[in-house]
Amino acid sequence: MTQTVVDSLLRGALVTLVVVAVAVLIAIPVALVAGLARLSRLRVVRLVAGAYVEVFRGTSALVQLFWAYFVLPEFGIVLPPLTVGCAVLGLNAGAYGAEIVRGAVNAVPRGQWEALQTLGIGRWQGMRWVVFPQAVPTMLPSAGNTLIDVLKASALVSLITVSDLTRAINQWATTGVLDLTLAYTLLLVGYFVMSMPMSGGMRLLERFYRRRLPSPHR
Repeated sequence: MTQTVVDSLLRGALVTLVVVAVAVLIAIPVALVAGLARLSRLRVVRLVAGAYVEVFRGTSALVQLFWAYFVLPEFGIVLPPLTVGCAVLGLNAGAYGAEIVRGAVNAVPRGQWEALQTLGIGRWQGMRWVVFPQAVPTMLPSAGNTLIDVLKASALVSLITVSDLTRAINQWATTGVLDLTLAYTLLLVGYFVMSMPMSGGMRLLERFYRRRLPSPHR
């Protein structure tokens, strides 16, 4: 491979990591808000949060990307491809994350809520200081899987002209500069290498929380 090809692939890998990082930064607060909103006592709040979750979980991420990139301009909303990719992947991951948050909070023993009521502690104060910290260790394994899913789904942004690793590989493979076997083996290895630090980081985070915070099953 020439230096030009190597530089192109490295730039593509960097764009991929940027897409993943920004999408995750969007997904985390969205997941927390939507997940807790689904537990709200207000029916309208639950319905709005539920509609968001079901729409993004019930439709393809690829179709969501195409809709945001090709349909929004029809309404006068024109966004750069990179912005569209980050936003759609973030909102998509946020929908799955919301269910992780909801499930983890619901897994906290009911006795915790009863104890908070006995002590006269408010619902959201109790959620913040007692219930949610206990739910975090339960969330982390599924959150780690969602993080890896975001990385894998980031390859879709190449279809809306974002110059990520997948698009760089495709360009060199289709022009014959790279052998097809070599090109797509490099792509496979590239995503695997990028996923390893993410998986390792999430495992470390899981161990950190399980050492310092009580599990809801203990």
